[in-house]
Amino acid sequence: MTHDHDPVLRPTAAQREAALSPPPGRNGGDLVVETLAGLGATTVFGLPGQHALGMFDALRRSSLRYVGLRMENNAGFAADAYGRMTGEAAPLFLSTGPGALMSLAALQEAASASAPVLAVGSQVPTAGLGGGRHGYLHELPDQAASFRGVVKSVHTVRAQSQIPSAIAAAWKSALTAPHGPVWVEIPQDVLLAPTSLPVVTALDATPDDLVPRPELTAVAAELLSGAARPAIIAGGGVVRADASGKLLRLAELLDAPVVTTFGGKGAFPWEHPLSLRSWLEDRYTTDFLEDADVLLVVGSGLGELSSNYHTFKPRGRVIQIEADLGKLESNHPALGIHADARLALQALLETAEERTDPSAPERVRDVLSRVAERIASQELTLEQEVLGAVRRALPFGAPSFWDMTILSYWAWSAFDPRGANAMHSAQGAGGLGYAFPAALGAAAADPTQPVLAVSGDGGALYSVAELATARQHDLPVTWLIIDDGGYGILREYMTDAFGEPTATELTRPDYVALAESFGVPGVLTTPETLEPDLTRALSTPGPSVVVLPAVLRMFAPTHSATS
Repeated sequence: MTHDHDPVLRPTAAQREAALSPPPGRNGGDLVVETLAGLGATTVFGLPGQHALGMFDALRRSSLRYVGLRMENNAGFAADAYGRMTGEAAPLFLSTGPGALMSLAALQEAASASAPVLAVGSQVPTAGLGGGRHGYLHELPDQAASFRGVVKSVHTVRAQSQIPSAIAAAWKSALTAPHGPVWVEIPQDVLLAPTSLPVVTALDATPDDLVPRPELTAVAAELLSGAARPAIIAGGGVVRADASGKLLRLAELLDAPVVTTFGGKGAFPWEHPLSLRSWLEDRYTTDFLEDADVLLVVGSGLGELSSNYHTFKPRGRVIQIEADLGKLESNHPALGIHADARLALQALLETAEERTDPSAPERVRDVLSRVAERIASQELTLEQEVLGAVRRALPFGAPSFWDMTILSYWAWSAFDPRGANAMHSAQGAGGLGYAFPAALGAAAADPTQPVLAVSGDGGALYSVAELATARQHDLPVTWLIIDDGGYGILREYMTDAFGEPTATELTRPDYVALAESFGVPGVLTTPETLEPDLTRALSTPGPSVVVLPAVLRMFAPTHSATS
């Protein structure tokens, strides 16, 4: 069968001439960077290695900006944050074997948080593919197998002509909901070989829309419109889909209280009368959500942290909108709607009927009052004062990045992010060392505003090498390090469980002197001077470090006993 009217992209005369006479001196690496530039990429993160040198050589013939970090996992965290802040697929260049494998923890976080990262790694020469054990440097029997269980998709290239299509397919995969990391690997000889292929220009890698089924959204709209006590849980999928405005309109249409998950921080205005904020690790919030006769869960799988450690047992009808098919009804029976949060919320706005519940704000205030009373009874003034000082010092709209540390666990529940895409943490996969390199990635995305990173001293030791990166690129990141002399939260866990901690105490450096050795200004602060010191650092161009020696405590959990 012939199709006389199939669309064909016809090159211009100039394009034909350029294709027939490509510039000399190009290699396979040029096809990589030309493809990325053609897809819209502007910034590349990474770390060079022997097998990947073809890509890095090509960067100097490219318009792409390169931000090099000092360790592959940190480069992955930086790319993760760049993807979260821009909504673009962040290219990450890595070398074979150890270099590639060092990125896995960062890529797991990107997968858990639905951050679009396009990792391009090198491989041993083509002759070594297939697990033949030829003894090449960095050789693995099956390098791609190490990534297959972590990333959304894996793409292996064996010839230069495959490079543009493989990268375009990976780009589309990374940006199709749910966003996530992808892996492309290219053998060393393919990257280094001269190429006579034309310069890569026109590419179409438009992500697929994940549209909700209308019969499902019709049922969901009817349930919500007729509910007596509707409530909404908003997860990270709302933030990734840029759907916070639609969520606000739907909540107001339904008079439905909203709680945001830790990954969904900022998806709903903190001070709104319908905002239950983020107190998911609180039994009063859990009880309130269990009492809802219709519960709308948008962009969350209701995993461990979002369900108060799986103690949440909804009694009403659950509607779950989720772009990740594997998370749909994975924890609770629901009317499952496999869709992008933005498109599904728009469908509900078009079909749901307005309902009025004057008691909703009062019920929200009652829950928040009970939560506040519970926290106040635990004599945690220092922790609340420190978190308050950070909030007051951080300018409105400035993004913050939080490591796995006690102040971050407080922030998950108690920090007002003041923006729909302004607060990010490593709570997806829970690895240490995220905050500072991620903040560097955010600063690379937008160097016009300050960025805050918050770490404990244990997590900070994962990332101190990136002080060199911050200085080299003059990135406006202020790094707050809470120094309690060890892994503070593990110290608490072990003391509670076993009576005393083991392996939690750390010998640590003088962080102020260490920062200054990199040419980064540092200051030692106190809880009383934290706010002015942090304000000053955030308002000063370039990187800085603020160190707060303090032992903070967590508020009591509510999932192990009634409180």
